[in-house]
Amino acid sequence: MNAISPETGAVFLLYLAAMTGIGIFYWQKTASVSEYILGNRDLGWFVTALSAEASDMSGWLLIGLPGLAYACGLQAGWVALGLIAGTFLNWKFIAPALRLYSRRAGDALTIPEFFRNRFHDSSDQVGIICAVFILIFFVIYTSAQFVAGGKLFETVFGIDYRIAILIGSGIVIAYTVTGGFRAVCVTDTIQGIMMFFAILIVPVTGMILIGGPGAAISAVMHDNPYLLNPFVGPDGTPLTFIAIISLLAWGLGYFGQPHILVRFMAIRKPEEIRNARLVATAWVCLTLGAAVAVGLVGRAVLTQPLPGTASETVFMVMTLDLLPSLLAGIVLCGILAAIMSTASSILLVTASALSEDVYLPLIRPRASGLELLWVSRIAVLIIAGLALLLALNPESFVFSLVAYAWAGFGAAFGPAVLASLFWRRTTRNGILAGIIAGGLTVLVWKQFAFFGLYEILPGFFLSMAAIWIVSRLSPVPAPAITREFDQVREETRRLG
Repeated sequence: MNAISPETGAVFLLYLAAMTGIGIFYWQKTASVSEYILGNRDLGWFVTALSAEASDMSGWLLIGLPGLAYACGLQAGWVALGLIAGTFLNWKFIAPALRLYSRRAGDALTIPEFFRNRFHDSSDQVGIICAVFILIFFVIYTSAQFVAGGKLFETVFGIDYRIAILIGSGIVIAYTVTGGFRAVCVTDTIQGIMMFFAILIVPVTGMILIGGPGAAISAVMHDNPYLLNPFVGPDGTPLTFIAIISLLAWGLGYFGQPHILVRFMAIRKPEEIRNARLVATAWVCLTLGAAVAVGLVGRAVLTQPLPGTASETVFMVMTLDLLPSLLAGIVLCGILAAIMSTASSILLVTASALSEDVYLPLIRPRASGLELLWVSRIAVLIIAGLALLLALNPESFVFSLVAYAWAGFGAAFGPAVLASLFWRRTTRNGILAGIIAGGLTVLVWKQFAFFGLYEILPGFFLSMAAIWIVSRLSPVPAPAITREFDQVREETRRLG
């Protein structure tokens, strides 16, 4: 692996300075909690699309998924297929309905606030339970981004892993605390473009250097022919049905990810969602395919094996080995972009849940907008600190951490979002039961890994069952709630 060059280091420093500068710029433009949390619902469709996908894919796209492909081959393709399907369905059905309903439901700024307003929940029990699960799973999710950042700085600069984590997390915290939602979305757009080109450049360059796609396939076949068969593991053992559906089940997680859903709520006009969906789906298809290719081409072009957690550095190692210094610096900034975009989005959503759904109703019901703004900023610091503690283990896998958090949100909130938007008979008690059932199932299932089944599957379907059963046993929703539901459904149908 090439030593870090002055050009690569200079590109990194310029990039970090630019992201911090964006946060400082928006500090002056963020005067209210609505601006800080949702940008006053004024995002254009292109920014919405790239911001949603950049915050979605995270360092997992350039570190976790290539690492899985390097270790397990085309088995990783099942994950990519599930995510592509989930992305399209989320933009097609959830985005327009949630944009319309969140505005009508008291101009809700967060997912917990949407549930509270949707079911006229004066007790705020739903909001508090949501905030608890958001805190648990987003601390895990944020720690995954900090682990990815630590691996990046450790690999590129050769510095201690723990120091690397502090550097990367410090930059993310700085522009999230200062700039809020607009700063996060603007940086996400820049980062989404960088991630797109970074993930395409590296595998294409590797294939060219080795003699083309055919030569790359031959090299992988020579190294381990099982890597090119999506139905077997790297040792030739056939994948079970449970293993395949567990990999595909990543797609179920999309319906419950708060940091993605708030982008749907923030788009300027519901009519612009169609354009955003086209951009987002194309972006996801190309980047996920390229991420799997990185792992496979890495098997062909790298002479030094990457065992264990080192497999997740395949993209970084290839970049430093194959690309000129200046271009390598730009491409590696794409990894940093992926990490920063998701970490900042996660921190912002978690902070908003704590300020809007815990602090305001339970501690200071009469808190001013300025006070809530500062509570949100302080919450970012607290959450980041907890995530840092989890990320200090250098043996952590980014893929595993993201999978855990993804399952938690997908199971706890996915069925609740679907039922709230599309089932007229849904009740507040049903939603409360579904969120608790889904979240707790993931927490318990993860500890025991029953049957090797990915925890999102039992969590998702037990949550759906809990919503259906408890809603049926609960009184019929009040006429005002069903009337509001019917009006939103009609508006959604008109959008197509």
